[in-house]
Amino acid sequence: MKGIAPTTSPIFAAVPRRGRQGAPALIRIPPAAERDVSNMAKNPRVIALFDVDGTLTVARKTATAEMLTRLKKLREQITIGVVGGSDLVKQKEQMGEDGKKAAEMHIIHNFDYSFSENGLVAYHKGALVGETVRGLAHDQYSNEQVNRLVNYVLHYIADLDIPVKRGTFLEFRMGMINVSPIGRNCSQEERDEFERYDHVHNVRKTFVEKLRQEFADYNLTFSIGGQGWDKTFCLRFLDPKDYDEIHFFGDKTYEGGNDFEIYTSDRTIGHSVKNPEETIQILDQLFP
Repeated sequence: MKGIAPTTSPIFAAVPRRGRQGAPALIRIPPAAERDVSNMAKNPRVIALFDVDGTLTVARKTATAEMLTRLKKLREQITIGVVGGSDLVKQKEQMGEDGKKAAEMHIIHNFDYSFSENGLVAYHKGALVGETVRGLAHDQYSNEQVNRLVNYVLHYIADLDIPVKRGTFLEFRMGMINVSPIGRNCSQEERDEFERYDHVHNVRKTFVEKLRQEFADYNLTFSIGGQGWDKTFCLRFLDPKDYDEIHFFGDKTYEGGNDFEIYTSDRTIGHSVKNPEETIQILDQLFP
């Protein structure tokens, strides 16, 4: 179950609780100078999965031309995939090149695998291979229970004394309810300012603690910066017989971060990055 940790996004998620992961495998990946990478070119049995915000792009912004070029080169060497908590529309927007229309850089065609909402919607080679309907609004909770949660969230946000409030404070997704105290319609500058404010005043942390107390009987997981069912959900689409190595790149790999579970999974080789530039640096070392 995810814990609480600060992130660069003014959101958190409320999702059905899942079982705990097993202990992580500790694997050292030697630098390129120590590895024979000659046989890794065009090796479909090696796959690299990427988080989006903070890994391929600056949070909520689009990928740079440099990143898109590097991913194109990588796809000529191995299998690649993207896994994020946002829906497919938002992923398309972020992976468009410097303002180009999303259709020109279609995420489901430029990656071998595209997992939106952490794999609840899954594409392989451009074809839909999985669409899982789970969440508070479907088979696990009554309409009265959902309304009680929604009403509490909206009342709580209405009473918050914070510098900025915009629109879309609550958004239903397939595996979660996404909540933003300042509203998802905020600008990037307002988002960044709220992040700095929250580091001092712990708005989200306090909110989550209140929700845990109020809805203890709901069997929910609350995660700051979380994106619903954790990212290990996408691994069910990767048959162990098909892959010798599954690399994962993410920035929120600390315990409580929304990359932690897949980063520490015994099925993956985890790479923790601070920003997209470091992602490229590690790719240049592992897959020159």
